Amino acid sequence: MSATTYKLHYFNARGRAESIRLLFAAAGQKYEDVRFEREEWPAQKQKTPTGQVPLLLVTESNGQTFQLCQTLSIARFLANRFHLAGKTEHDQAVADMYAEQAQDLLNEFSRARNEEDETRRGKLVEKLTAESVPNNLKIFEQRLAQSKSGFLADSGLTYADLHLFNALEWLGDKRPASAATKM
Repeated sequence: MSATTYKLHYFNARGRAESIRLLFAAAGQKYEDVRFEREEWPAQKQKTPTGQVPLLLVTESNGQTFQLCQTLSIARFLANRFHLAGKTEHDQAVADMYAEQAQDLLNEFSRARNEEDETRRGKLVEKLTAESVPNNLKIFEQRLAQSKSGFLADSGLTYADLHLFNALEWLGDKRPASAATKM
């Protein structure tokens, strides 16, 4: 029997698939990173069960294959498989909660980035800068200060930490100040 294989399909960008790539790296798990350009999206979209990416194709060692979409669904599946979901039910629930919180922040970034109307985009970016980012950072900082491990869950590194890292990368100093209005 051959080993389980993983193929992650996403645009040729970090975006919503980056948390999943980080999970594979943290687990030391090999996978195929299938990237495609925006022009290829209509053809790729038809291949997904929900018309969305990221898409994970898993071929189990017994030859059975299944598909999974949605960033957090894929992340939770892999986190459970690779023991990065939290060691106790409590830690798993905490990881889920903070992964969802990080996803909410990523959704706000995405909404601002994809807004075509310059005025509305400016207001969304202003809200992000003045409210959403500071409020969320406070929530995460408070949790980390209470944690026994230095990670979001008391038992150590989970997919939620990786998802938060990905969200915070959107704020990194690598992003030029002029890009803030284009997010």
